[in-house]
Amino acid sequence: MKSPFPGMDPYIEPCGYWGDFHNDLIAEIKRTLAAALPEKYRVRTGERDIIELVEEEGKRERAMYPDLGVTGPLAQPPAGEGGVAVAEPTTENAALSLRAFIAEEFREQFIEIHTTEPERRLVTCIEVLSPSNKRQGSTSREQYLRKRQALLLGAANLVEIDLLRGGTRMPMLDPLPKTPYYLLVGRWYKEAVCRVWPASYLRALPPIPIPLDRPDPDVTLDLQPLVNAIYERSRYGLDIDYTKPLDPPLADADRAWLVEQLKVRQAAH
Repeated sequence: MKSPFPGMDPYIEPCGYWGDFHNDLIAEIKRTLAAALPEKYRVRTGERDIIELVEEEGKRERAMYPDLGVTGPLAQPPAGEGGVAVAEPTTENAALSLRAFIAEEFREQFIEIHTTEPERRLVTCIEVLSPSNKRQGSTSREQYLRKRQALLLGAANLVEIDLLRGGTRMPMLDPLPKTPYYLLVGRWYKEAVCRVWPASYLRALPPIPIPLDRPDPDVTLDLQPLVNAIYERSRYGLDIDYTKPLDPPLADADRAWLVEQLKVRQAAH
């Protein structure tokens, strides 16, 4: 079953499938580029280990992380306990109920392209942003912004793929397009001047160039067939309820368009 959306399906993000989708997309990009690059290049998957402290009774949305080290919801305090420190008015030796910080560890994957001539070095880094990258104040965002800054200052080429509607976007001097998603390519020799492609759920994702070592020509990466293949292989369409509203909601016109698409799909079956 195909997604009703010709572009990125916005329901994958809030329905708990982002981690699965993110890992599959990284794998598909790696496979596609490895088959297209000249022999002197190597495509490798890298990982960032992130450790964050869970506060507020562990109510953070865990299902949104790619590659969680621990799965399943955190236990919630029984009704009536309130989750705050309670000093029980008994004797001096009575135990107290205190909240603890919980360390949560997960991994974020990315792709690196290395050249082996004249020596091995990093040429391009491809990042598919995760919700933790876009959450203000998170360790993941701070680590990624440091890496992003180094790449944009000339360490290597950067390809940044943002297929998430939620969260805070990456900082830019010029405003990013007012579309649900964007694809960014920064070349090391142009420093902070990047090319940005608007992207949506109502039209196919645009192909983007993947910069290689000069003077080698770019390789084109067409993301939409990869996204479509993951959606169909993972059978997301059998689990997603498209009648439910999104948060943030779709525009009224887009919601009306989706309702019509669902009617056509239902009539076809």
